[in-house]
Amino acid sequence: MIESQLTTNGHAPTTTQTSSTLMRAIVQDTYGGPEAVLRLQKIAKPAVKDGEVLVRVHAASVHVGDWILVRGVPYIARMAVGMNKPKNRVPGTDIAGTVEAVGAGVMNLRPGDEVFGWCAGAFAEYVCAAEDHFVPKPSNLTFEQAAAIGVSASAALQLLRGKVRQGDRVLINGASGGLGTFAIQVAKSFGAEVTAVCSAKNMDMVRSIGADHVIDYAKEDFTKGGPRYDFILDNVGNHSLSETRRALTPTGKLQCNNGTSGGQWFGTSGTMIKTAAASMFGRQQLGPAIKFQNRADLLVLKALVEAGKVTPIIDRTYPLSQTGEAIGHVGEGHARGTVVINM
Repeated sequence: MIESQLTTNGHAPTTTQTSSTLMRAIVQDTYGGPEAVLRLQKIAKPAVKDGEVLVRVHAASVHVGDWILVRGVPYIARMAVGMNKPKNRVPGTDIAGTVEAVGAGVMNLRPGDEVFGWCAGAFAEYVCAAEDHFVPKPSNLTFEQAAAIGVSASAALQLLRGKVRQGDRVLINGASGGLGTFAIQVAKSFGAEVTAVCSAKNMDMVRSIGADHVIDYAKEDFTKGGPRYDFILDNVGNHSLSETRRALTPTGKLQCNNGTSGGQWFGTSGTMIKTAAASMFGRQQLGPAIKFQNRADLLVLKALVEAGKVTPIIDRTYPLSQTGEAIGHVGEGHARGTVVINM
């Protein structure tokens, strides 16, 4: 990836744009393969506004959502993020870093505070966002680990909370990725007995974070005989809904979260419609889950981390200049835990 000396407007830096007003960032002006369309470029550092916090980024994490948004596929996603080009030139959402400055009205954060949270434009040296987007970083985590708490951890918490109870038998299909590794630990914190489905190379890793039982999907099909589960979180979607529900107890529930594959135009919209319909006419199928990041859930996750119940699993770290390669690795679907950009 070539570093360009251009500003946000695509012009050479002026004499008034000194090193203190510029920052390095990953920019994107069109959709396509991440290594082809992402560039490392110097752009204007964001200016902090009232109610906002300016954070110097130490680490940012990569998620499947970044792969989708950089490629602009499925095309239906462009209705929200930009039809012909991204509305946000700098991709990425989850960061950990140090507060550099605060705007008027900010009450709880001060320069020098170590924080983690979410924003627009995470793949940059500095970000700005509302104060409630950030919470203090757990002291027992590195910046890289803290950056991994965000989309994946929040989604795991929201998909399991209120559905998994003490003593439940829980199966997580697709247990070794970013969301799956958090889901194992969150389910264990709720008192569940967890079975993880993953590849043979990841079996020891998922055991190390609390999985009670592990199934190698290449050797065993959990939908054909075997134990029955009170709750199944399916992050893969490699079986039909009816096949997966066969692995449930009579009162068990299936929650699908396989929203990253499908056709180029509509992605998994068809699967979501089927899931919604099945949830209306059957007691075992839960409908599509709408997941969103919020401060309250970050504080819950922070408490779980500080209690030793959740530890982010880092697959690989990349420098900012290799963000395209990092997103491509995640898009291949073989990441063990979360991929992190280290500034």
